[in-house]
Amino acid sequence: MSTKKALMLSVLIPVGLALALPVAAMGPGGRGGDMERPSFTELDADGNGELTLEEMLAHREARFAEADTDGDGNLSRDEMIAAAMGRVEASIDRRMERFDDNEDGMLSANELDDMRPRGPGPERLFSRMDEDGDGVVSAEEFETAAANMMQRRSGMGGQGRHGGGGEGHGWRWGQSDEG
Repeated sequence: MSTKKALMLSVLIPVGLALALPVAAMGPGGRGGDMERPSFTELDADGNGELTLEEMLAHREARFAEADTDGDGNLSRDEMIAAAMGRVEASIDRRMERFDDNEDGMLSANELDDMRPRGPGPERLFSRMDEDGDGVVSAEEFETAAANMMQRRSGMGGQGRHGGGGEGHGWRWGQSDEG
């Protein structure tokens, strides 16, 4: 994959996730995907309040074994899809439980809005990319935003992919909060 394509994808994917319904925002992400990070309790297999490398590796191996339904030591496309769909279903169930305020088994537009990831919304992201304020984003402005985002992410010690996420975490587009 070319550097230009990688930059474009690094911008398009987060923007797409910010614009999409939060339920559909499944990625390493948003956790921008909803591959849940295991809790400390899940990793601390012996329950002693301390985490060892062996416990982390054992958890990883157990997840692999769970996904490897035919036990051949490899993950096929179908096994990977099945494992991902299981995570998606669990994530949607958690979100329904958390955000379905009236408990009708559906999410209204207002309930969906409550699910929106913290940080700048699509309008703010767009205005940050639209450097000259003319209401459209040129290819040059888009490329600049992508480069700025990559520069910021590379300075976060890898947290842009799996790390925590305060407001604007990894989404600042190289401008201050005032702009």
